[in-house]
Amino acid sequence: MLHGRSLVVAMCLGQVGNLVPHMVVQAIMAQHLMPLWGLSAGQAGFMASAYAFGYMLAVPMLATLTDRIDARRILIAGTLVSMAATLAFPLVAHDLFTASLMWGLAGLGFAGAYMPGLKALTDRLGAGDVSRSVTLYTSSFSMGVALSFLVAQVVADRLGWQAAFYITGLGPAVMLAVAVLMRPVPPTPRTGPAFNFKAVFGNRPALGYILGYGAHCFELYAVRTWLVAFWAFVTASNDGAVPVGAITISVLFSLLSMPASILGNEAAIRFGRHRAIGLVQAASGAIGLAIGFAAGAPPWLLLILILLHAVTIPADSGALTSGMAAAATPHAKGATMAVHSTIGFGLSALGGWSFGLALDAAGGPANPSAWLAGFSLLGAAILLGPIALWWSRRGQVPNRS
Repeated sequence: MLHGRSLVVAMCLGQVGNLVPHMVVQAIMAQHLMPLWGLSAGQAGFMASAYAFGYMLAVPMLATLTDRIDARRILIAGTLVSMAATLAFPLVAHDLFTASLMWGLAGLGFAGAYMPGLKALTDRLGAGDVSRSVTLYTSSFSMGVALSFLVAQVVADRLGWQAAFYITGLGPAVMLAVAVLMRPVPPTPRTGPAFNFKAVFGNRPALGYILGYGAHCFELYAVRTWLVAFWAFVTASNDGAVPVGAITISVLFSLLSMPASILGNEAAIRFGRHRAIGLVQAASGAIGLAIGFAAGAPPWLLLILILLHAVTIPADSGALTSGMAAAATPHAKGATMAVHSTIGFGLSALGGWSFGLALDAAGGPANPSAWLAGFSLLGAAILLGPIALWWSRRGQVPNRS
């Protein structure tokens, strides 16, 4: 049975496997799915965001149930559903509606894998191991996303878009193997309502982290959804004379997220979570605006700005999630994670979709002013994070958290 450090490592590897299908639609939609089905940017944004919508609908119940039953059982079921929906996507999806339906089902399955997986991990760790273990688990998210971008684009270009789903859909088998080797841990018997959201919404410190996480997710998911399409625009605008291709930039963007999240959490531990998160989110908003204004600039300048954005966007993720876990009321930890994830992925869905609508409203993805509109939207949204953290501290005793 897995335990201690071996459990943390195994869960991180399992999550990478679960995330291999995560970005396949976003990775191939500009080159394959949009022209295949004649989708506008807004429609493509909705299709890509269906995953987060499905996640949002399921996670309140599934994550909260981890306060009642062993999260390991939910992790196994969710992983199986996500895997099956990804493998079935090419067989069922043939237009905007069916593609959105299948991708939403995959997201619904992932709702039973991500936060329940985190709960399964923390239930099996000592109190002193939680903060850094949570950050490692959340930061491995970016490793899985990088692999998803890489595998999906390479396979789609060489074997066709359907093969991208068949290959990436096998990744969750890694998490299934980890879950089988995980020792069962029955949860502590609870009394009272099954969905104790009063303990969450009455917990202002936890809510601050949750709302800040929502702003983070809106920005992150929008950029992940449209990064490949943006670089395709840059490539076309410069007749192909760009320093790197779309595959390279999407993978680099994702790989930088893992060390950025870890270092961001360490900075939060040392200098105070609210201060570190606020500075990171303000910097991220400024860099996003700079990308929008520089949409027609030389590709090397845009590459530098994108890589800087790749550091600032995820640098607050581990600090926000570990802050939420630390601030959660002990008997409502699962419910707190449910609200955290619901708001995060709900705003993730709105981020990808809203960015697409902004592109359409400002002239379409071939227009530089459209990208300015999209990145301006993100710059405004991320600044709501520091406001939420400021609100959460009103009436609280000052501390370094």
